[in-house]
Amino acid sequence: MAASARVPRPPGPKNPLITGHLKAFRANPVLFLEGLARSYGDVCYFRLGPQSTYLVNNPAYIRDILVTHQNNFVKSRALQRVKILLGEGLLTSEGDFHLRQRRLAQPAFQRQRLAAYARTMTEFALQTRGRWRDGGEIDMSNEMMRLTLAIVAKTLFSADVELEAAAIGEALTVILHMFNILILPGARALRWLPTRKGRDFRAALKKLDGVIYQLIAERRRSGEDTGDLLSMLLLAREEDGSGQMDDRQVRDEAMTLFLAGHETTANALTWTWYLLSQNPDCERRFHQEIDSVLDGRPPGFDDLPRLTYTEMVFAESMRLYPPAWGVGRLALEDYELGDWHIPAGSVLLMSTWVTHRDPRFWPDPERFDPERWTPEARDSRPKFSYYPFGGGARLCIGERFAWMEGSLVLASIAQKWRPRLAPGHRVEPQPLITLRPRYGMKMILEERRA
Repeated sequence: MAASARVPRPPGPKNPLITGHLKAFRANPVLFLEGLARSYGDVCYFRLGPQSTYLVNNPAYIRDILVTHQNNFVKSRALQRVKILLGEGLLTSEGDFHLRQRRLAQPAFQRQRLAAYARTMTEFALQTRGRWRDGGEIDMSNEMMRLTLAIVAKTLFSADVELEAAAIGEALTVILHMFNILILPGARALRWLPTRKGRDFRAALKKLDGVIYQLIAERRRSGEDTGDLLSMLLLAREEDGSGQMDDRQVRDEAMTLFLAGHETTANALTWTWYLLSQNPDCERRFHQEIDSVLDGRPPGFDDLPRLTYTEMVFAESMRLYPPAWGVGRLALEDYELGDWHIPAGSVLLMSTWVTHRDPRFWPDPERFDPERWTPEARDSRPKFSYYPFGGGARLCIGERFAWMEGSLVLASIAQKWRPRLAPGHRVEPQPLITLRPRYGMKMILEERRA
């Protein structure tokens, strides 16, 4: 008998027959996983229906899975079902095809292009703050969705989607809510059934497809090379000079970056405004920095190195409320993880929500404290105690884009406004594919006076 076969299964809860812990996981996955980690340690075994699942909450193990031995894994089955929406885009594709597509898209996120994007980010943030009125109540979640959608459309696709923003937002919300159903065994068929949820899902997908295919068709007709991501995808060819992408391939990549590029950042910004409103000392220091660095002028790309506390605020917000709360990998072969033997076909689940709140790495973890992000504090922690953008070859391609957008939007808006949480508004995270506020984020606008 092989030595690995004698290694006992990691600890974990008793698994109910047939369904395992699927019901508890679907009800609130982040709290369910957090409870497992606190009860059973760095590696925990449980079942989701018939699927053997291992929760991994050790930074060294997470690094092994995402970086060192990444070739032994593919995206988990749950995320593979997102192909219904994203097709074979960067988030869902695998192997050589994924690497090829990533190489084609990478130039759109190089430093010189980011500098140009910065101007657009600030411009749209100034437009947003200019619409607001002192004492007015807004849903910050909707406002940030609208803002980041406009930014990603303009920077990566040279498009203006202002008139479509509300419809796009509604369609995306329908699809994200449907995801909790799509992860169920056999759920692929549900989207075609003549139910209300099925009809809503099909209508939402049709709406999003219509927006993307219209952008592709208009660009193909014009033949214009605007130097943006869409032009790169349309003009890309195989290394031998043949084989342009067809419309479906372009659609899959465009849809991935169009949606993922605004949904996650919008959520991160929304949670940041909430946390600042609840921590006046941190908010005061944040305002002092942007007033000192910018002296009343709009922020730009060259200001980013001096907006250090602003970035620390954004980093701490993504620690407490990571936009992507979980990362799943499917083991292609048997795998040794520390003392444990993981059989092929198992899912290894890592949760940023859980690891980012682990008191071993984050003393008083529920406390919002941007000082955790000084260089000295960063160096004192293991690298994968914080991984809001993933890691390894699947590291989010738009990571630098998101960091820059977060700082510029926060600085631009906070020059003029101090949003306060609306009295009595209930704040609760809703873990769908991303971590949205379940009830939105109602805030009262308070104008900052000179």
